[in-house]
Amino acid sequence: MARFTNQAQLRYGNAVANSNIAVGEIMEVLSATKTAVNNTYGQNDNVTYVISIVNSGAVPFSGITVTDNLGEYNFGTETLTPLTYIPGTVKFYANGVLQPAPTVAAVSPLTVTGLTVPAGGNATVIYEAEVNSFAPMETGSQITNTAVVSATGITPVTVSETILVEEAPILSITKSVSPVPVTENGTLTYTFLIQNMGNTAADATAGVVVLDTFSPILSNLSVTFNGAGWAEGTQYTYDETSGTFSSVAGRITVPAATYTQDPASGAWVVSPGVSTLIISGIV
Repeated sequence: MARFTNQAQLRYGNAVANSNIAVGEIMEVLSATKTAVNNTYGQNDNVTYVISIVNSGAVPFSGITVTDNLGEYNFGTETLTPLTYIPGTVKFYANGVLQPAPTVAAVSPLTVTGLTVPAGGNATVIYEAEVNSFAPMETGSQITNTAVVSATGITPVTVSETILVEEAPILSITKSVSPVPVTENGTLTYTFLIQNMGNTAADATAGVVVLDTFSPILSNLSVTFNGAGWAEGTQYTYDETSGTFSSVAGRITVPAATYTQDPASGAWVVSPGVSTLIISGIV
């Protein structure tokens, strides 16, 4: 409900008289809420937003526009937008019934036009946005995006939603072999590069395990992790009959990635955390 005031002035000759201040209220018939289907985000994730609009009035409201700033924030003299609208994803429901696709007049900020909310009813706008390189990924980061529901003859309604960065390790592993070729009864070396693109270290509690079955089977195994020697039974197990290798859960740890924001473009650059497991043996 919006309050307004008004005062009149009476002039005659050289005299001026002010009236009392009249106070009134405008009953706002449109209300809105905005929610994200998931309250966290990660690298390259898609985020689904739902804007619900309720019309408590006795007549339909048409010509409504929904504008979403997609989380824009200031960076120096620039304005960066951490979310990118995914074309073709916007859907519009009136009283729960899917309507023809509305008009997307702009994508940054996202602008959806020509919406109608039934009298005494509701409308729902649903759309998806992709997390892009301008989204902060460090622990504690968040994206707050604001939408405005507006139309001629109504007070604009502003709604916001905040999502938090997902705090977890994101691991990948690559394997290389040398030498190629290897001679019979020669030494073969496997190198495992484990990278963490996440903002949280994979520590002992993560229980990371590297499993492999070597073919050809290796004997006289030598294992190092990040340059330090490992002992069989303590840091790993190995079966020379089957060639099955397994690190002991929690012995593999990988530091968190580091994030830097390019001072010129504002894009975030990720430098993964890295650990290296090297296994050598006689063929």
